[in-house]
Amino acid sequence: MIKAVVLDIEGTTSPTSSVREELYGYTRDRLPDWLAENQGDAADSIIEATREQAGQPDADAATVAAILIEWLNTDVKSEPLKAAQGIICAEGFRNGALFGEFFADVPPVLRGWRNAGLELYIYSSGSVRNQKDWFAFARGGDLSPLITGHFDLSTAGPKREAASYEKIASTIGVPAESILFLSDHPDELDAAVAAGWSVVGVTRPGEPNDSRPPHRYVADFADIVLDDESD
Repeated sequence: MIKAVVLDIEGTTSPTSSVREELYGYTRDRLPDWLAENQGDAADSIIEATREQAGQPDADAATVAAILIEWLNTDVKSEPLKAAQGIICAEGFRNGALFGEFFADVPPVLRGWRNAGLELYIYSSGSVRNQKDWFAFARGGDLSPLITGHFDLSTAGPKREAASYEKIASTIGVPAESILFLSDHPDELDAAVAAGWSVVGVTRPGEPNDSRPPHRYVADFADIVLDDESD
């Protein structure tokens, strides 16, 4: 019996374009100035972590900004990048420049699952801070009360490794066979299955990731029948 549903964001609950164009664009525009303005404070840990990951121990703030923007443009899964993005985009959500965008079918289904007693979790490569803001500042109204908890690269690990899913199951205290994972990325679905989870792939028109056997795919959350997943 499914007791918890863990959801990806990009391409699953939300259009990839809304993340890549709006969140990434806002981060790209603000990143150089933010790093320069916050040296000696919040930027220091991000600068140091970027230097270490890039193998450039003497990189100044401008060079670090260029590195992070290159990683952003090439979709490198980097913890310092995600941390910086979380802080910078928090400004955007609060000043009205950014909103969480969701496919129309998602909010009503999440409400129905929550009302039925299921626990809902988010697992995304975006920082927990960004995830929380994405739901709290959702266009059309706050969805954050529906979500029990959040996981990202720093709290769970890489999304294509089974150990990350094992860690999440241990953290939330739900047996692997009672967890359903929804994602548009087949490698993530493979990793979750390797950890003993049930999965359903999500494939929507215009999204970049194609479906791949042997996973079952839906184009609308309303087509997910949880009783089927618990057989």
